[in-house]
Amino acid sequence: MPSFDIVSEVDMHELNNALDQSNREVGTRFDFKGIDASFELDNDSNIKVSAEADFQIQQMLEMLRSKMVKRGIDTKSLKEGDVQLVGQKASMIVTVQQGIEADIARKIVKAVKEAKLKVQTAIQGDKLRVTGKKRDDLQQVMALLKEGSYGVPLQYDNFRD
Repeated sequence: MPSFDIVSEVDMHELNNALDQSNREVGTRFDFKGIDASFELDNDSNIKVSAEADFQIQQMLEMLRSKMVKRGIDTKSLKEGDVQLVGQKASMIVTVQQGIEADIARKIVKAVKEAKLKVQTAIQGDKLRVTGKKRDDLQQVMALLKEGSYGVPLQYDNFRD
């Protein structure tokens, strides 16, 4: 039986490259001269954005988004935290979402069932497995999910015939 997986993953190598490019741009831009501003990635897929003011952090996030788009990373995978001001320093933790959360997975399963396609959808941890008798049914599911908006970027992999 043909099947495929629905996942939401970010290529961490490409994200690292986007962060390095953004750090270089912060170092060379005129409006950031003499300001201690940087992007740091920790091992838990959290990006720490630090600068001297709130508006600078917003400018830095726009820089990061543009670098991510150029590298083929969907910006919907970023979840911004609150700006924290400590003395002369402002910082923000941006979480990179990996995997599909349970409530979003249930929405996807419900949307597939409402389409009345002859497929079965199963939640397997942070991904979904879709199986059906015909390859065309699976392609209809992909088209249906591409039209919908679920708040996370979706990729389709592990397609088996």
